[in-house]
Amino acid sequence: MEFQVRHRTTYRYLQDVSHSWHLAHLRLRTTPAQTVHDSIVTFSLEPASRVERNDYFGNPCEWFSLDQPHTQLEVIAQSHVTVEPRPERTSRDSLTWEEVRRLLENPIDEEARDAVQFMFDSPLTSFESDIAGYTAVSFPPGRPLLTGAMELMNRIHKDFRYDTTVTDASTPVDRVFEIRAGVCQDLAHMGIAAMRSLGLPARYVSGYLLTQPPPGVARMLGADASHAWFSVWAPPFGWVDLDPTNNVLVSETHVTSAWGRDYGDVAPVAGIILGGHDHVVDVGVDVIPVDSVAP
Repeated sequence: MEFQVRHRTTYRYLQDVSHSWHLAHLRLRTTPAQTVHDSIVTFSLEPASRVERNDYFGNPCEWFSLDQPHTQLEVIAQSHVTVEPRPERTSRDSLTWEEVRRLLENPIDEEARDAVQFMFDSPLTSFESDIAGYTAVSFPPGRPLLTGAMELMNRIHKDFRYDTTVTDASTPVDRVFEIRAGVCQDLAHMGIAAMRSLGLPARYVSGYLLTQPPPGVARMLGADASHAWFSVWAPPFGWVDLDPTNNVLVSETHVTSAWGRDYGDVAPVAGIILGGHDHVVDVGVDVIPVDSVAP
């Protein structure tokens, strides 16, 4: 499917003016299933400097700075992207989870070595609760990794309530596990922590969902804002993306923005703001099929 993606972020200052920004804004990345035809980031104020470069995980970013006083800043990222259907995968044909773990003890190729970095704790996915015990139910001895991961996704969807009022961007996974509730970011962190509890790699994927689905198709949770899911490394298929918020394998209605260890690696805008005191942030997201866009 071919989409126009528009992500608008507006910052308004309540008491004072902001004097200086040094920030990075993510842009959509090209993946095996996704082609980014064009991508542009615009600002309501002219940046003092701007440069394009990739971050550590290969996510394309627009790095910019502002040095003029202002009470409001609007940043709009617009992209034209085509997303292909994911190939059919039979979950029982993946290696067992024990085989994958042994494979990563001495990774011999570039793909395996890249996966190793997603095996370890990160700030928002480290835990002290019994997440390992919760995970073990889906991974008995000898089970194919993808079969276990899909059951884990199903259980998270069933056991955790989607609730936009109980967490924020800094909520640790232990708290999510305790209250059994959160938003797409939290459910993705839960899936990642679960896989890592077995010594297996999992990465956080940020992106978007089709804002208005075709007639007769149910609207997915998380379609009004940035969405998130988790990805598992399941040889011979490579990375496979799972959306526990909606209990589906990621499809052509999911647009990938970036990936990292957890949300902290792929916040849409990150950096340093000097001055400004309290401010509010307003975010709007639209993902629209190209054939629905007016000329």
